[in-house]
Amino acid sequence: MNRVLKIVSLLLSYPDEELLSACGELKTALQAEKAIGPEGKQLLARLLDDLAGHELYDAQERYVHLFDRTRSLSLHLFEHVHGESRDRGQAMVDLMAMYEDNGFLIDAKELPDYLPLFLEYLSTRPQAEIDELLAQTGHITAALGERLKKCRSIYANAFAALGLLSRNKPDSKLLDELLKGTEDDPDDLAALDRIWEEEAVTFGGNAGENSCGPDRLRTQIRAASRRPDGPAITPSV
Repeated sequence: MNRVLKIVSLLLSYPDEELLSACGELKTALQAEKAIGPEGKQLLARLLDDLAGHELYDAQERYVHLFDRTRSLSLHLFEHVHGESRDRGQAMVDLMAMYEDNGFLIDAKELPDYLPLFLEYLSTRPQAEIDELLAQTGHITAALGERLKKCRSIYANAFAALGLLSRNKPDSKLLDELLKGTEDDPDDLAALDRIWEEEAVTFGGNAGENSCGPDRLRTQIRAASRRPDGPAITPSV
């Protein structure tokens, strides 16, 4: 297992009591890893220290404000390349098939393009596959990192670390196109309401009752992460 990717996956997940209490343990595990150099370790250690220093409610509120209330900072990868188009549905199906073909099973309510889940999958794969998939998504994660850096969020550290883990630079043309896009205002509640009212997205023949708009899907992820039988994204490394 690539433990650094596992740690980044955890850091980008919705913070719960288990994660905040495990920050010290994760920091110790990080220092022993050889997959990332001193600069990357320092970036992730600072984010771990920051999370450990927050009250749970404050950490959760910050996370929701950043990642759940704007599309420009969405942690759903296909949001940035497909939006709500039909192409997103097929991309979801293809990604789910890749997970299943490699024995990686996810919670029924978890979207396959949720970045923490994608990184957890990568943490289980051979280095060649890690390099390929980090390269394919590099322009998206780089854009997220730039936007977070612009708003001076400590979460930019996680994306900077991903950039150091990748052996390929992001496609500059694709990155520029993403950065030219509109950056949503998380405090614009009228715009948020419009997103909630948009047509549902489906990505398979058995989507059924789990078919819903982007923010409701994020709410499902939040609920799943709090359940005792929730997704297998845990602080154990």
